[in-house]
Amino acid sequence: MLDASRRWRHEGKSIGLVPTMGALHAGHLSLVDAARRENDVVVASAFVNPIQFGPGEDFERYPRDPDHDAALFARAEVDAVYRPSTQAMYPSGASTRVHVSGVSEPLEGEARPGHFEGVATVVTKLFAAVEPDRAYFGQKDAQQAAVVKRLVSDLDLPVEIRIVPTVREPDGLALSSRNVYLTPDERRGAVALSSGLRAAAEAYAAGERRHNVLRAALLSRLDAEPLAQVEYAEIVDPETFLAPGRLAVLAVRFGKTRLIDNHDLGKAFPG
Repeated sequence: MLDASRRWRHEGKSIGLVPTMGALHAGHLSLVDAARRENDVVVASAFVNPIQFGPGEDFERYPRDPDHDAALFARAEVDAVYRPSTQAMYPSGASTRVHVSGVSEPLEGEARPGHFEGVATVVTKLFAAVEPDRAYFGQKDAQQAAVVKRLVSDLDLPVEIRIVPTVREPDGLALSSRNVYLTPDERRGAVALSSGLRAAAEAYAAGERRHNVLRAALLSRLDAEPLAQVEYAEIVDPETFLAPGRLAVLAVRFGKTRLIDNHDLGKAFPG
């Protein structure tokens, strides 16, 4: 991968990287489209990173369909797919981890200890292997994007981080590889996430700024959905992920499936 990247760079070409864990959907392809518009070469990685999954999480059952992914990457005109093995990424004896303090600690950091350390480590290794000019992440994983931005800033990495808007189903549910886990009843109930975000955005647009009222609006639709088990629902600052702020963030379980979503309340909710 590094040889190919340096060859393109020697030819004066810019490189965009789209990091994925495979199980592709339209959200991933929107990242590829953005990378294609802004770079001469597009590289996508497909690696299910074991060190960002905690004990009891869904690493073993995380959806994997490399043939389907390869077909979608080809259709999207990706120039190279980097699909390293776990052994190549974490050989025996590898012990270094990258820890980003502050923004990695609340919410997802508290709910999933070690998750962002795994993310920061694999992203650092992907940047080392590809040496991209730009890397593309989805707004749906807003805290992950903030962690990566802090990582790049603190370590002076020569990569521009580009954040692409969340792609949603017609009923508002954010696209996620984990949506395939939902039963039909859970899938119908999961629209409560986007309904809650919409309710909070409408309250904000009407002039509401009190944190407790906005949070109550966010929770109102989730509380009305019997299948929704709320892990957190908060209105935070988009850089620190501490309250108060205007980024509404959610983590909700439906059965064994954990979904996250977010929305900047200063913007109209799409759809």
